[in-house]
Amino acid sequence: MQNLGDLGADIIKIERPVQGDDTRHWGPPWLGEAADPSARESSSFLSMNRNKRSVAIDLAVPDGQRLIRLLAERCDVVVENYKVGALARYGLDYPAIRAVRANVIYLSLTAYGQDGPYADRPGYDYIFQGLGGLMSITGERDDRPGGGPQRCGVPLVDLFTGMYATVAILAALNHRLATGQGQHIDLSLFDTALALSGTHLSNYMLSGKVPGRLGNASPNIAPYGVFPTSDGELIIAGANQSQWVSLCVAIGAPALADDPRFATNAARLAHYEQMHAALSERLRTRTGAEWEAILTVAGVPAGPINNYAQALSHPQAVHRGTRIDLQHSLGESVPGVASPMRFSETPVEYRRAPPQLGEHTFEVLREQLALDNETLSRLAGSGVIAVHGS
Repeated sequence: MQNLGDLGADIIKIERPVQGDDTRHWGPPWLGEAADPSARESSSFLSMNRNKRSVAIDLAVPDGQRLIRLLAERCDVVVENYKVGALARYGLDYPAIRAVRANVIYLSLTAYGQDGPYADRPGYDYIFQGLGGLMSITGERDDRPGGGPQRCGVPLVDLFTGMYATVAILAALNHRLATGQGQHIDLSLFDTALALSGTHLSNYMLSGKVPGRLGNASPNIAPYGVFPTSDGELIIAGANQSQWVSLCVAIGAPALADDPRFATNAARLAHYEQMHAALSERLRTRTGAEWEAILTVAGVPAGPINNYAQALSHPQAVHRGTRIDLQHSLGESVPGVASPMRFSETPVEYRRAPPQLGEHTFEVLREQLALDNETLSRLAGSGVIAVHGS
């Protein structure tokens, strides 16, 4: 939901008192540990929760459930991330919320979806990178050193499920604007994992051949991979025929372009090892930086394999303002990564740093439900709600 917050939405994040969002505890590293270890925030939580307000409510008790329903009545969208059927026990499922807000857009984000034989199972990104086939195509070939399945280094399924959630919510809002109708959106990590593999699944369904791991090679394009240079490795992406010809000329081996083994993309894929060896022989004669400059002039996409320090300090990243810093309520600056969405008329705004647990409980309940201080104090005293520091 950080995407929607970046786009201007008022995101009210409901969390459990005391414990809060699990990701708050996924550290180190931490923010604020030196000053107050009990109030520290994990980098995982900080990376995903800017432009949100935290409200701590115990939804396991009737008063907490009532507060959630009252808030939902005033909200355009409700997003929940519980096991299938869990919120029905508390009167907070889609039918219950629709009863208080008829045109609500209610998104349920689960592991496997709202129905099917696995619907009641929990799951995390790692599970679905394996279950959905992603790990079967990620990693070095089994016949090479280090071969075997690997997960992607970032939680790809989690991230793309969030992206799909953003798109689905915006589509549902557009539908409601046109028709006045709300709806229930059923989104799962399992479905997302399969959707991410559309190309490989298409390859399988058309050919009957199960895709395998190719290391840094592509199953459909050649040359499109990692090649050795005199001081390291370079990614080269010759995605079309003109780039292939330009590559051969740029490295001083124009005859390769007309070699029958390499003359077409299909031929290059069929003779991949020979093509890779022929290119590597030439590419080992210069540094990666030298080849990157030469290939850029030739119109062939190429680039190094950076670590994150190098990526963040890249001249383009610096120019684009990739790093942002927001002032946290702990008194420290929180570094973050800017949204990639750049608008000419409605630029993304970074209004607030990720919140501490319950930081906005009183603020939101006063603003949205007009609760007075006496009521708020009573609810806090009974543990129904919590405020930062309590």
